[in-house]
Amino acid sequence: MSRTKHRAELLYRYLIIATKRLTDRQLMILLAIVVGLAAGLATYVFQHTLEFFRFSLTSWFDIDKASVLYFFYPVVGIVIATLFVRYVVRDDISEGVTRVLYAMSKKGSRIKPHNCYSSIIASSATIGFGGSVGPEAPIVLTGSAIGSNIGRFMRMNYKNSTLLLCCGAAAALSAVFKAPITGVVFVLEILMLDITVASIIPLLISTVTATTLMFFLNGFEPVFNLDVKYAFQLRNLPYYALLGLICGLMSYYFTQINGRIAARFARIRGMYRKWIVGGLLIGTLIFLFPPLYGEGYESLVDLMHGNVDALFNNSLFFRYRSISWVVMLYLLATLFLKVVAMSATNGAGGVGGSFAPSLFVGAFTGATMVYMLNALLGLELPIIPFTLVGMAGVMSGVMKAPLTSIFLIAELTSGYALFVPLMLVSALSFAVGYYLEPYSIYTKKLSQSGELLTHNKDRSVLVFLDLKSLVETDFHPITMNTTLGDVVKLISSVRRNIFPVVSRDGTLLGVVQLDDLRADMFDTGKYGTTIDNYMIPPPEQIYPNEQIGSVLKAFEESKAWMLPVVTKENKYVGFISKSRILAAYREQLIAISEE
Repeated sequence: MSRTKHRAELLYRYLIIATKRLTDRQLMILLAIVVGLAAGLATYVFQHTLEFFRFSLTSWFDIDKASVLYFFYPVVGIVIATLFVRYVVRDDISEGVTRVLYAMSKKGSRIKPHNCYSSIIASSATIGFGGSVGPEAPIVLTGSAIGSNIGRFMRMNYKNSTLLLCCGAAAALSAVFKAPITGVVFVLEILMLDITVASIIPLLISTVTATTLMFFLNGFEPVFNLDVKYAFQLRNLPYYALLGLICGLMSYYFTQINGRIAARFARIRGMYRKWIVGGLLIGTLIFLFPPLYGEGYESLVDLMHGNVDALFNNSLFFRYRSISWVVMLYLLATLFLKVVAMSATNGAGGVGGSFAPSLFVGAFTGATMVYMLNALLGLELPIIPFTLVGMAGVMSGVMKAPLTSIFLIAELTSGYALFVPLMLVSALSFAVGYYLEPYSIYTKKLSQSGELLTHNKDRSVLVFLDLKSLVETDFHPITMNTTLGDVVKLISSVRRNIFPVVSRDGTLLGVVQLDDLRADMFDTGKYGTTIDNYMIPPPEQIYPNEQIGSVLKAFEESKAWMLPVVTKENKYVGFISKSRILAAYREQLIAISEE
């Protein structure tokens, strides 16, 4: 064992020496290729694991009968995923994209090594057994973890580690959809990476590498091999505008329902209770509406080919698939219940993302609108274009990423004939969704806690600052019984010009400033005066867990340069100074900026 460890250390040492001959840009390009290959291979393994589960568990069902196994499968997958996470991983791996954003803002872009594989295993069990979530967020976390750990292995600084993390995320998403442009745009829009020559080249190389690997392993056919016969027609413009507005409302419904159901499950105490509640809910929904099984891409393909009858396979409503009003109700129910099934899957302990569900909801939104308009008004709108454009619309509103949604649909179908309606619907949906909810499904929690990176450099730098590390504690607390004479003696031995006044139990009562003592400090006749005669209340009080942005606001409102830090019980902790924050801000700005 020691010999193996010694050999590994020697190999690592030789690797570091060999790479020192390369320039920083050459090294980043080389590592981008490595990250792209690793992320692409992880994606390939993940996809084929899901296909194995799906084929083994459902391929033998009779299409004209409802299978009771749909009721039990999802809870089995959730139980497996929960036990794996709790007793093997022992870490939270849910909400993959959110965790990547948190790692970038608060963990120095460091993601634990187990994330290179743990999300794949837990998500495969969840989705393979029917959990109604998507694989994209787990694979993005996996790719990001690969990039992050390669950066750590090569002893990269924060800037380069972050770039490799983003290369892994972009490569993984590119490999999933065989869409390299989408991977790059996703990183720029969602992960908020700045566009520079030094960053864009490694990103492009990693995505091209991952996509090329998937072409080699899975062939060149796009994920949705569609023949978009109907290009954009001007007479359909009003209907696309209507679809954009509907998609914006659906994206708001998506985020609100997801948040509320997640909050409900968070209040359920006990792992077994969550399994029971979640299992009953998800199992019932999938048993009644089989398209909700798994990520739902097979249903999307059937829908886009106009094969609505296939959506009724293995359903209780199979015999009614030719009745138009039943089809409308079935599509509407599937559309609205997908979010419920997704949220319940994650809430009960499953591992998956919202990427595929947003595409699913968008596709059903577009298809349902066309089906209803054609049936009720006698129109002849083509279903494929509206289905594809609907996918982009809801995704744009849910993720607040219109460019990612536009390029994804274009690359998924290997066609750019729908670029105009894609842009129109994505823009309208984004506008409506942003008006109703300005934060995406990934960033809402982080924004509320002040931990979200943005393209605003000033705000991003503030996210990195830790208030606790900036608190100064070398002040000399005094009590109410302290006299002016006592303070004069202290002045000769301390370097601070402000004194916190505290009670016996440490509660902050007020502060005494040196400027307020100057008039009397040379009058020995007043040395017996107690300090409460000079004490003033602090203009503001700061709490240890407060965000730097609100601290700066307190400084601005109070016009002070030094404010006391206290606990929620008003116990004195120390002081925070504006000059200390500005100095830390400058240091952090230099650390994350281009040299």
